[in-house]
Amino acid sequence: MAAVDLNFNTDLELDLPALVDFAVMKRFVIRTLCAVFFLAQLCAAQDVIPLYSGTAPGSAPANYPEKEYFSKVWNTDVVTNVTRPTLTVFKPSPELRNGTAVVVCPGGGFMALSITSEGTDVAKYLAAKGVTAFVLKYRLAHTGDDATQEFTTLFQDREKFREMLVKIEPLSAADGLAAVTYVKQHASEWGVSPDRVGIIGFSAGGSVAAEVAFRYTPEGRPAFVAPIYSGGPMSKDAPVPADAPPMFIAAATDDSLGLAPASVALYEKWTSAKKSAELHMYAKGGHGFGMRKQNIPTDHWIDRFADWLELEGFLKQ
Repeated sequence: MAAVDLNFNTDLELDLPALVDFAVMKRFVIRTLCAVFFLAQLCAAQDVIPLYSGTAPGSAPANYPEKEYFSKVWNTDVVTNVTRPTLTVFKPSPELRNGTAVVVCPGGGFMALSITSEGTDVAKYLAAKGVTAFVLKYRLAHTGDDATQEFTTLFQDREKFREMLVKIEPLSAADGLAAVTYVKQHASEWGVSPDRVGIIGFSAGGSVAAEVAFRYTPEGRPAFVAPIYSGGPMSKDAPVPADAPPMFIAAATDDSLGLAPASVALYEKWTSAKKSAELHMYAKGGHGFGMRKQNIPTDHWIDRFADWLELEGFLKQ
């Protein structure tokens, strides 16, 4: 066995104070990164804004929780049992932000919210166009384990379905009206112009948007309204407001719920009152096409909506 030289090369000197300083700096950096991560998480949480403080007006305190799950019936993520309405904010990058905002109302028969294809996916698309989007969770009817299955059953009994609507529709509409008003009142917090706040909705959410178009107050007037395959406003006989905003409408002729005529009627009512409106009635697409891809023209309805927003001046910075 060869002899081992235990005489270390002393040319390399250990600077113990420097090592201590490095260790202290390392701990500082780690703590700072943790703090930044925590603040980032906190900021993300603050992007969900309660629409009301406490119990929503007109509702009794609820003792059941809001639910979110994947519905096999609708093949998408849904939210149910909303009792405390919220706005989830999707902000565009600062260089794209154009001062326009939109409240997005997902559909779901007033029993659920199709939160992805009619909510967050829409918001992300619009944010990429420079629009600040607010996904609204409005109040829904109380349902059990699977609201989408309950909807399928209840919709077959039109009388019971109407009884449900009579109770919940006014509350959902009130949330839509409150949402537009809230965003307008707090517009400066997001770099938004209060006179460039609109609303878009799908199916039941489209009816909420349409109702806002008829019932807004001066402080809550939307800059534009877009009911997509909606059943029309709940106030069927309400007159078109004198200062009604421009309206964009889209639906499919083969709508499985039979709602296509309501979109045509809404267009005719708006244009008969000499108000600006644009209607896209697709031959195929069914009901609830939203942001789903079916390799048919309805895949591009949102591009036409963006074209319309550009035409109306809402995408200009």
